[in-house]
Amino acid sequence: MEQYLRNCWYMAGWAEELGDKGFVREILGRPTYFYRLVSGAAAAILDRCPHRFAPLSMGTRQGDMLVCGYHGLGFGPDGTCLRNPFANRIPAGSTVPTFAVVERDGIVWLWGGARDTADPALIPQFPFVPDAPGWRTLRGYTLMQANYEYGTDNLMDLSHIEFVHKGSFAGQGVIFAGEHSVRQDGDTLHSNWWMPDIAPPSVAQGAFPPEAKVDHWLDMRWNAPASMRLNVGVCPHGAVREAGFEVPQAHILTPASAHETHYFWSTSRPAEGAEPEMDAMLLDLFRQAFDEEDKPLIEAAYANVRANLDAGGDFWAEQPLSLGIDQGGTRARRLLEKLIAQEQAAHG
Repeated sequence: MEQYLRNCWYMAGWAEELGDKGFVREILGRPTYFYRLVSGAAAAILDRCPHRFAPLSMGTRQGDMLVCGYHGLGFGPDGTCLRNPFANRIPAGSTVPTFAVVERDGIVWLWGGARDTADPALIPQFPFVPDAPGWRTLRGYTLMQANYEYGTDNLMDLSHIEFVHKGSFAGQGVIFAGEHSVRQDGDTLHSNWWMPDIAPPSVAQGAFPPEAKVDHWLDMRWNAPASMRLNVGVCPHGAVREAGFEVPQAHILTPASAHETHYFWSTSRPAEGAEPEMDAMLLDLFRQAFDEEDKPLIEAAYANVRANLDAGGDFWAEQPLSLGIDQGGTRARRLLEKLIAQEQAAHG
């Protein structure tokens, strides 16, 4: 049985997905309905009526009350049954589980534990995601048929760009000219690449002349369970980083179940007004990289070990080799295991 870290925040979706009707997403094995209250605040409830288990998302709304579309039971935002159209009595056991949810940085965050223990101070920071004057962010999503930690392995070890992303980001050998480091700051991990004195990489084409020498960095920040921020930067060789530019990206993984993962990503940049052609080009590039390059390999790798995992094995029983450059993913796995163990011990 999959063991999840509970007292932490999981990304449920982009804020714009709430819309008028809300959305349903399986998270931690639970079908969850996310919607807006009349006040505009976000809410989340198990998408299952306790009577005959119809999805509440298929019903109707009366103010903040959700009315089941099957037999008309009505539920408030706290999950309490407020109306039984067949009697004045509210049936025992009719309360539906609800979850703490916070909307921040254009992201809907779901607390994995009991709602009265939710701590908004623990939400990872992604302040660059919302659009702002002179600033634009593209957002994306894909569903992977693999456990979320295998996605973390991929993102915390960016050496794979040299082999996996030849058709999109095109590493062009820059990784082999670089130095990799992993450091821990509390419960935050940093897996960084520093590539000095190289020709301009693909991300800098057009910003520097081809004959220029630049310093290039890929800085990845990880917070449990799998919220990652990547800073992709380039500056003139020997200059301070501020003399160049940096592109911040969000890469956030949320387990739908033990075998499926929601992968949310974004990339931001300075921009003046709408740039539909640039947006379309970047969206195509990122969709190619994630949907056509990363995703098939991660899913295939996971499929190679899933039978053993289903039989009770774990990642370490597969005896994965260490190449050094994969220490980011390895340390993220170990730290997550530690945090889960500490949480379970604290709750007896």
